Amino acid sequence: MIGPIFQRETSTLPRRGRHFVNRVVFAMMLFGIVCTTWLLLAGIQPVQNAGDLARFGVLIFQLIGPFQLIVLLFMAALAGTSAVSHEKDKQTLLLLLMTSLSNTEVVLGKIGAGLLPTMNAFLAALPIVFTISLLGGVSLEQVIACTWVTFCTLIASAALGATVAFWREKTFQAIAVTMLLIALWLAIGEVIAAGRIPMISSSVAIFVSPLRAVWDIAQPIGSKNVLPFALPMGNAILSGLVMLGLGATLTLLSIKMLRVWNPSRERKAVNAESEEAPLASADVETLVSAESGKRVVKAWKSRAPRHVWNNPVLWREMRTWAYGRKVMLIRLAYLTFACLVAFGLRQSIISGLALQETSFQEELVPAAVSLIAPFFVLSLIIINALAVNSITNERDGGALDLLLVTEITPRSFLFGKLCGVLYVTKEMVLAPLLLCIYMWSQSALSTENLVFTVTCLLVMDLFVAMLGVHCGMIYSQSRVAIGTSLGTVFFLFLGVATCMLIMLMFRGSFGRQLAPFLFIILGGGTGLYVAIGSRNPSPAITLSSFLLPFLTFFAITSFILRDQEMAVFSVVSISYAFATASMMIPALSEFDFAFGRARTADEE
Repeated sequence: MIGPIFQRETSTLPRRGRHFVNRVVFAMMLFGIVCTTWLLLAGIQPVQNAGDLARFGVLIFQLIGPFQLIVLLFMAALAGTSAVSHEKDKQTLLLLLMTSLSNTEVVLGKIGAGLLPTMNAFLAALPIVFTISLLGGVSLEQVIACTWVTFCTLIASAALGATVAFWREKTFQAIAVTMLLIALWLAIGEVIAAGRIPMISSSVAIFVSPLRAVWDIAQPIGSKNVLPFALPMGNAILSGLVMLGLGATLTLLSIKMLRVWNPSRERKAVNAESEEAPLASADVETLVSAESGKRVVKAWKSRAPRHVWNNPVLWREMRTWAYGRKVMLIRLAYLTFACLVAFGLRQSIISGLALQETSFQEELVPAAVSLIAPFFVLSLIIINALAVNSITNERDGGALDLLLVTEITPRSFLFGKLCGVLYVTKEMVLAPLLLCIYMWSQSALSTENLVFTVTCLLVMDLFVAMLGVHCGMIYSQSRVAIGTSLGTVFFLFLGVATCMLIMLMFRGSFGRQLAPFLFIILGGGTGLYVAIGSRNPSPAITLSSFLLPFLTFFAITSFILRDQEMAVFSVVSISYAFATASMMIPALSEFDFAFGRARTADEE
């Protein structure tokens, strides 16, 4: 054992029902992708010999390998962040630091606690991944190399999330910084792979980006071995060692700086007197007497009272530093990332590649989409993270109980939170819109498609914000609420991207592809209902949970068939607006968190 914290986690984790549900769901998800791809292949061409099976094995391995890595990468980062932020929200981390536990035991225990649920899902999926080698086209060494790189990446990702959480005080800050760092991590690998950095070979990308490393492993003919001695899958071994080195470096940094970062400076005592506050006449006399050498106690009053709006919730969100002053650093980092995306988009437009197809995803996706689509998803994840934290912070601080005895109505609270979240994350709302307008000004996007894209982005912004508030209200434990909300957004968009990739590989009619995708559609609807509707059921939420995956599938198919932009816009905007309304209307009627209906024994 690496300490009592990790020992407690290993003892209590098997007692929770979600411990068994998570690994079954993830394994079934991978198995569903394999079955769906097989049904599509069998519906297009007859499988007659071992060569056809081998080609299918290569194809499914190129799907499963990156998909598993991306899902577990973000799961490990979020779990590592939540394991530490949960202690800070409950103000128990300071109690741990007052015990005889060493820095090493605290840091390793929390990183291990974050890795346990992720490794649980990773190990449950190994039989499915290794079964792919039985189809042919994929060697056992390739599967082992992919497993090795994924395992090492999970350690580095969990260490990154825990390190940022130890460093930052607010949960939203920790989540946002972690997501931005992971996005920057993967983006640097893509830039290196594209050969955009002088004096750095594109082959170095497999040692920087785990996604590139897995993609290189999944190729039938891998890249040249860079190790001086002949070792099978030497590049994969070296990539895994680099990830382990990164994780070890972050862990050592956390161990060294644990008691420097905690308690945070934000919790230290601050002098109540403000130097910028105007002094009364009595205060002036006090200062003069103090200069003469007499010891006089200064007045406590530091500034004039501030006028509060009719909606105090909205006033607090917009006029105070409710989420800490370091939010400015997150905004600056996000805008820097947006400038990099805009620069890459400009270069692709100048070179004429904006609407051409890239080779990374089998020559199927335009280069402009590969640049801005991940950026849009990152923006939505940050908005959702702030929305769910706006509720969990109130609960952890004991402010919700005070709100229930005031005259604040559910309508004022809900719209105050939603408008406040969108105001604080205004950069995440406006930057994607400005990129779309820039593409329109460069004739890379038509006026009609600009209107459709901007409207859908605004609808999605409101949807993810409402989803975060909804999950924060129905889940009594902050860690569960944050994980459910971010997990729903992440799996929603990752599932859409995976379905699009599979459909583009097997082009066909809507009727032919509907039957193979029924498993994914029903599974997605069930998962969405369990996440947002099972604890506060209503006919509208149930209907939107099961219709949303089907309508999203219809929108994807219409998009692939081309020249059906109006159908895609109508389906996406109406379906997600209805899902937003189905979560908003029950919240407007009463405070759903007032009676603790979401609290279960599993969350205690």
